[in-house]
Order: sequence, then C-alpha cells, then structure tokens
Amino acid sequence: MAANSPPLSLDSTFYKPADDFFRDHAGLGLTYDDVTLATLYSETLPKETNLETELHERLKLRIPVISADMDTVTEAPMAIAIALNGGLGLIHCNLPEREQLSQVSRVKNNVHGLIQEPIKVTPDQLIGDVLTLIEQKNFAFRTFPVVGKNDTLLGLLPGHTVRPRYAATKVEAAMTPRAQVQTIHERELGSNPIARADKFFSEHIGIHKLLVVDDQDRLRGLFTISDIERIMQERHSQLKPARDSQFRLLCGAAVTATRSSTGELDRDRILAHIAELVERGVDTIAVSTAHGFSKGVGDAVRLIRENFRDLPIIAGNVTSGEGVAYLSNCGANVIKIGQGPGSICTTRIVAGVGIPQLTALYVCSKEAEKQGVRILADGGITKSGDIVKALTLAHGVICGGLLAGCPEAPGQLMEINGKLYKQYRGMGSLAAMHAGSAARYGHSSKDAMRKVAAEGVEALKEVSPPLDIVLTQLAGGIQSGMGYLGAPNLAALREKARYIQVSPAGQRESAPHDIVEVKTGN
Repeated sequence: MAANSPPLSLDSTFYKPADDFFRDHAGLGLTYDDVTLATLYSETLPKETNLETELHERLKLRIPVISADMDTVTEAPMAIAIALNGGLGLIHCNLPEREQLSQVSRVKNNVHGLIQEPIKVTPDQLIGDVLTLIEQKNFAFRTFPVVGKNDTLLGLLPGHTVRPRYAATKVEAAMTPRAQVQTIHERELGSNPIARADKFFSEHIGIHKLLVVDDQDRLRGLFTISDIERIMQERHSQLKPARDSQFRLLCGAAVTATRSSTGELDRDRILAHIAELVERGVDTIAVSTAHGFSKGVGDAVRLIRENFRDLPIIAGNVTSGEGVAYLSNCGANVIKIGQGPGSICTTRIVAGVGIPQLTALYVCSKEAEKQGVRILADGGITKSGDIVKALTLAHGVICGGLLAGCPEAPGQLMEINGKLYKQYRGMGSLAAMHAGSAARYGHSSKDAMRKVAAEGVEALKEVSPPLDIVLTQLAGGIQSGMGYLGAPNLAALREKARYIQVSPAGQRESAPHDIVEVKTGN
C-alpha cells in the first residue's frame, strides 16, 4: 500500500528534491553538514545496492571513490590498493616525470591476467647478466622465457638456476629446452582467457607458468599461477577490483599546465610526457589545478584532446556552471568540483573565494547534465554520510584526508605521545609548492619561493587501518544511505534524493551526544 501511495503534501513541503531545495536556498552556500536527506519507502536492502559508476566508457569503477592526486595521498601503493577495491588512484605530479611514469607502470603491472610483454632473456646471455637485470629492475621473480630471433620461443630459464654460483654459465646451458616447456596457442584462449588458464593450472600440478605462442611459435604472452589465483579470488570478494580490458588495474595520473621559460604552454613537454604515460597504460589524465576556469587549463585540455582523441580527461577544479561548460567545450570528460573545502586547504581564507561544496555541486551538476559530462566532488568529505550526500549530485568523490592516514599513503610516519601519525599537507602549502606543485596555483617553481600567502597547510593525520578496511566501511555507509532512500544504484540515488536544511542544534543532534563514549563507531 505504502509503495503506491502518493507523497504526503506535508512531506513535500518540508523535504524537497534538488531543484526545488537549492533554488529555494539560492544565495546561501550550503555544505554537507548543513543538510540531511529524508528517508523514503524502500524495498532495497543495503547489501543489494550497486555502487558501480561510469565516468567514461573506458573508465568504469566498482565503487565511486577516487584517491586525490596529492603527494601525501596517492603514489603506486595507494593506487594499487584502491584499484584492487574497485576505485581509482590519481598519481600526483609533484615528482619527476620519469618517477611518475615508473609509478604508473607499477600499478598497471601489479597483477596481470595475461602478461603481454613478459621480460625475456636470450640464450647467449650469462646467468650473471640475468642476476644484474634482476637487481637493477628489482624484479620479484627469477624465471624467464628464453627467445631467439623474432621472439621465437627457445626454452624457459627456471628460477632455481639463477644463482650467483652459476654466474659464468650461459642461459642456453641452464634453460629447460623448448620441447619440455608447457605452452598454449593464443587461439585456444577463447573469450575467457582467465578461466582457460585456471583450467590449465588445475590440470598440470606443479606448473606455475604458462607461455602463450602463435602459429610461428613466437612468444605472445605469459600467465602465472599466482596472478590467476588472485584474480579468481577477486570474484568472491566484497569489493571487486577496477580493471581495464586487459585485466590490468585502472590507474590515472595528474599533469599540470607546464609553461616554458617564455611563459607559454610547454606543448612539446606536455605531449611527450602524456604519450609516455599512455604507452605505460594510463587510463585517464587529470589536469591538476586549483582554478580550472582559466585560459591555461583550457589550453592544456584542448592540447591533450587534439592529440589523444580517445583518452578520458579529468579537469578542474571549478565551482560554477560556466566553469563546467568551459572545460567540457575544451574537451574534458569529467570535471572536478571544489575550491577550498579540503581539511588542509586555506584558499577561502587566503583568497576569499570558493563555494560551499553542496551548493557548488548542485549548480555544476545542472550544467554537466546539459553538456553530457560527469562531475566529481573533490574535497570536504569527512565521513561516509558526506559521500552519500555528494553522490546525490555527483558521479563520484575524490578523497584526500580520509585516506591520508592509511599505511598505503606516502606520508612520513611519526610518533607523538605514543600515537602514530602520518604527514598530510595541502598541495597549496609552501612545502608542497617548493616540491613542485606551484603550477597548480598559477605560479612557476621560481614564484613558489617568493609566494607569501600559501593556500594550504601542513598537518598530521592519525594512522588509520589499511585501505581495504577503510573502503569497506565507507562502502557500507554508502550502501546504508542508499537503502534508506530505496535506491538500488547511484542513478536512482540521484533521482530520489530529498533534502532539508538543518539547524546548528540539528547538526549537534546528528552526532553522538550527552554520553561518555567508550567505543567509537569505527
């Protein structure tokens, strides 16, 4: 009966959909704690909700959470961990370009279904040469395919022969010959190569590597039993990894609108770096800046779009519909919304600009709908309830402070009065700008040394549990919110949301109060 009843008129007077609510509050900047969502009739259990979001046809996430492109939040360990849990990491650009390329490679090569370009050796190499290669590249494996001219498979160098005592021995003398090496033809892989490889390893006890060859017996790829077992286990996990079409983890990288000594956009450097990122397998580029509604950012986005037609581009940050339209017209697919809401950001205090986050998201969401682009809520997220509110207007959230205390974050660890903390700093802090982030704020690296008013602070975050635990808790909170609104997926959440403003007393009432808390909700 309740499911078929029309909304009560009194309910609709107090609890309003986004268009009515935010237009009624035009001129008032609202953020997450200023509003609450009204519950609705539901037949949806939280565990049945679907958290998947599509930012682009080539950028589909299992959970709508992205780790921020900050130098104390996202490097390879964070990007790997968040992708394994269904999200996306944006490798920050506050490091040398070669190092950023290496970070992306670490993510993309973390776990393969089919390793399409396995590391190979030749028969005339010495075991000592192979040992040097392992040391230089920090390889965690010691077994290598042996190939000849045109990658023709000649054998397999087993790990137990790659020892210093055999350093002067040629690979040819130590390898397992081709006739004894287990292989599979690439045409036999079919439409589900992971299942086919899993079947092979089940049928061949003791074999840990399966080489893939073509009609000319050339090496075309490699499966390892450890990778296959991890991928098979993922299918039973609560949070499933976000992968590309080749079963590699998704990974994004941030770039800035780098300028030459003349002040012009350094087109050649930007294009060369992005070309290398694309070669490494990067799934999206984020043009990283504090003020996205600007000529330099627009020029950078246009440059990337003209030269990489199919590459998903994330750009920002903006807080207006005009800013969304501008970046969309320049070629961006996904727009970051937020100026000044971060816990370590002081832009609103220093520069006097920025819009409270929920109002900014609403205004930008209306233009994004017209333009056919996606938006991300960037900053100000302190709890899962904030994410639920953000997702009533956005297609995903970018988190910094919530993840900065995780072991996977790159911040320095320190102990104070028996408690462990990690370094966390805004990209507008003086230390971050000196390290290279000045371009985000419209300054060159030389300007950073002279800039008096930083737009971020350096801080500490208490060490938190590993990322998978944090994300499981956040995902559970999102699912609870969706259950209260009867929303089986994120599209339904955006459609169903009803808002009401809360008073300061209502905000206090929302949190634990009038008690002595002995155990936190976490």
